[in-house]
Amino acid sequence: MQRKLLLITFVFIFIMGCSLPQVNIAQATDTPIPVTPTDTAPPPLPKPELGQAENPLILALAPASNTQAQIDAAKVIATQFTERTGYVVVTIIPDSYSALVDALENGNAHIVLLAPLPYELAYQQGLVKASFASVQDGKTTYGAQFIASRKGGFKSYFDAATQTNTADASTALAQFADKKPCWSDETSPSGYVLPLGYLNKNQIQTRLAAFVQGHPTVVRSVYAGGICDFGATYIDARKFPSLEDQYPDLMEQVIVVWQIPEIIPYSVLAFSTNIPQPMRDLFSNTVPAIMQTDAGKAAFKTAFEIDELFPVTDADYADLHEYTEAAQLELSTLIK
Repeated sequence: MQRKLLLITFVFIFIMGCSLPQVNIAQATDTPIPVTPTDTAPPPLPKPELGQAENPLILALAPASNTQAQIDAAKVIATQFTERTGYVVVTIIPDSYSALVDALENGNAHIVLLAPLPYELAYQQGLVKASFASVQDGKTTYGAQFIASRKGGFKSYFDAATQTNTADASTALAQFADKKPCWSDETSPSGYVLPLGYLNKNQIQTRLAAFVQGHPTVVRSVYAGGICDFGATYIDARKFPSLEDQYPDLMEQVIVVWQIPEIIPYSVLAFSTNIPQPMRDLFSNTVPAIMQTDAGKAAFKTAFEIDELFPVTDADYADLHEYTEAAQLELSTLIK
């Protein structure tokens, strides 16, 4: 009897088990389970104020300024800035002007000395404010000249006796329409960029140019003929030491057709627009004080080859901005 009861109980349990509801495992595991966070990431720490040790101002040497004397001189300038302003200044040496402009954009350079085209690129991108111009032979800027062979039938609109142009650019340069220019190289403000800007501004279309690498070579090419019809150089490349000995009649045969005014800076000391205006003013006012000391003047001479600085603003280079833009060149591809 007991065995019979056990058998009945087993059969009952088996039947009940077969009729239990099935659980959808996939559905159960897909159901999100609310989780109460027990910890949160801390908020990011605020960036230290510019000019503090953790976020110093950066004085950039010119590219290739890698002699120990230049490095030491830059450190002297940085130390003078720190002592006189209370803000920490350190130095860097960029690999190129392109890298220097990138550093300005990324906040990794704040006080810079720029050649004309790097300055123009940084200005166009809103990265710098001009503060001082370097002085050479008593001047802060220089000009350029269009030259041509007298044998080519070109007319000069430049009076050598008074060193002035006798006509406007549109009149003088119109004779270059459909003629072939010789340019120095693509990175030359006076031997390519500004002359091209003047031609474009006056809607003068020329033939495909020849880049002959060097201002004296432009003069030689114009003198020889057959390479180009006209060219552009700094003032006055015809007097380059070896040229007059090589070509005794050069000054007679290669004429200045028209001169571009002195609108090209030798170099510009500028401050990053990332520096707040009051801080820029403080540093700008500190530069002359440093230059008035023997140590500071010597440091600027060694680090940047600067003997004298003259106060300027970006507005002083309005013509440079205008004619560089008229050249319609991608400056970022020319800066090296």
